[in-house]
Amino acid sequence: MAVASRKNKTVRRILATGAGLATVGALVATMPSAGASGDEFAAGYGNGKGWGRMVDVQLLSFNDLHGNLEPPTGSSGRLTRLKEDGTPETINDVGGVEYLATHLRQAREGNRYSVTAAAGDMIGASPLVSGLFHDEPTIEALNKLKLDVSSVGNHEFDEGARELARIQNGGCHPTEGCFEEGKTFEGADFPYLAANVTDEKSGKPLLDPYFVWEKDGVKIGFIGVTLEGTANIVSAEGIKGLEFGDEVETINKYAKVLERKGVKSIVALLHEGGLPASGAYNYDCDSPGPGNGISGPIVDIAKNVSPQVDALVTGHTHQAYACTIADPAGKPRTVTSAASFGRLYTDTTLTYDRRTKDIVRTAVASANHVVTRTVAPADDMSKLIKRWKDLAAPIAGRPVGHISADIENPLDAGVYEKPMGNLIADAQLEGMAPADKGGAQLALMNPGGVRAPLTRKASGAEGDGVVTYGEAYTVQPFTNMMTAVDLTGAQLITTLQQQVSGANLGAPKILQVSKNFTYTLDMTKTGADRIVVGSVRLNGEAIDPAKTYRVAMNEFLAGGGDGFAVLKEHKNKLVGASDLDMFTAYLTAHSSAAAPLAPPATDRITVIK
Repeated sequence: MAVASRKNKTVRRILATGAGLATVGALVATMPSAGASGDEFAAGYGNGKGWGRMVDVQLLSFNDLHGNLEPPTGSSGRLTRLKEDGTPETINDVGGVEYLATHLRQAREGNRYSVTAAAGDMIGASPLVSGLFHDEPTIEALNKLKLDVSSVGNHEFDEGARELARIQNGGCHPTEGCFEEGKTFEGADFPYLAANVTDEKSGKPLLDPYFVWEKDGVKIGFIGVTLEGTANIVSAEGIKGLEFGDEVETINKYAKVLERKGVKSIVALLHEGGLPASGAYNYDCDSPGPGNGISGPIVDIAKNVSPQVDALVTGHTHQAYACTIADPAGKPRTVTSAASFGRLYTDTTLTYDRRTKDIVRTAVASANHVVTRTVAPADDMSKLIKRWKDLAAPIAGRPVGHISADIENPLDAGVYEKPMGNLIADAQLEGMAPADKGGAQLALMNPGGVRAPLTRKASGAEGDGVVTYGEAYTVQPFTNMMTAVDLTGAQLITTLQQQVSGANLGAPKILQVSKNFTYTLDMTKTGADRIVVGSVRLNGEAIDPAKTYRVAMNEFLAGGGDGFAVLKEHKNKLVGASDLDMFTAYLTAHSSAAAPLAPPATDRITVIK
């Protein structure tokens, strides 16, 4: 366990042994004297002294930052809002850690009891200014934000468990060393929680399973878990020897532990989420009834997590919602998510009863707030970003291509084919098509690997329409190696069906495909039947189930990632260059200042709704 102490990493070590999940050191509560009158005690709540029976605790939360220190661009820097008449409108220019810091600091003003928490994926799949330095800049920014606690997400494991240990505890990178002369990376001031990530031999948690925030005797416990399916969406090499347990079982287990320790107010930080019926951040997902406007994994999880847990802060799906979903006792409980990339933060009021030491659940109120760029940027964050950008500049600013217009990567859950995904698939096919490079006939790209759009407007001094290496890196930050493999036509069809069935039944993962591959997706049907088998064509010809095809894909997909188990059955694998190298090579080969590249059409997947 960790108790509220901002800088003690000795208890956050990876694979702690024995009773190593030790107490950091309880803070001594400052309470009124025993001689305080009943009237003085009761009045304390109203005048901010904090010694009344009922105390409002402000919980500020966010999720899926993904190292977006600079303001995200294109569709990644937008939100949709529902106006009073119910029509949607687009809000442009939102997000950026300089502005998130200002909003959070303003929100805390006047709140004696305020705790800031996150639901994972703070790092990983990050833009170059953070990713080039293994996300040390983002951790430094989160420390300055005064983040109190975060669960791990799947992307915290992008570079494996050992690197996550360094991120938590500090130290220079094992191969690249220290990035700034005379400075050693200090690690995270806040505890990363990983209650359901355990060593497969000992069963011990990888990191602290829970954390107790305390002020003036007010105690709130936080349990942190990532999605059980994390092993299916990260590189297997980095998580060898780890198991990812059931979210509900784990949260319920540690809720009992906290209860035994006298902590009755509990918040679960869960890197798994839901899909609201509308992509608008202010959509009422309690309409027409509590939780009726949201679907996805979080619904069943919320319905089964112990009533001891008072609120769930979630993530992973990059969606925005503040709903109530009934707990197993039928009591309404708040479930929130703040989209992604620092575009929103959630402000939740937890009313704490000193007598019962529990949250008065009926008094819980929650809402998402937009991180606008109309406020003054936080000076300390601006200086931090400039320092790291100066270090990255020699690499980041190199031009690699030209575009004639924005190439979008829409974040809406119902948009299945995306211009940026098509461009990447085309680049991968071209890179793996030559006979000596693999002889690929088509390419498949996992949608989660496409991290950002390309925007025509210049982000720096490069000029409008110029694509820099740093911008290309932001789109493809994983540096996955590309492969060409043999798959039968039957396996290809099964791959398409696995987009909308099995592990992906509740949340379809629609692969982005190269321009010579087409099919129809019928969303009026269910499961595998959503794929119209007779429509699947390569170069205009129907796929032959008995024929063998050469398919380009990254190593993550080739290993069965994202629930595409059939892809592990491939044969004759040839490994090529990295996805980023192929992407930048394609941009260079197909564009110039005189002839910039246009966004590809989205006409490969015909969708019936």
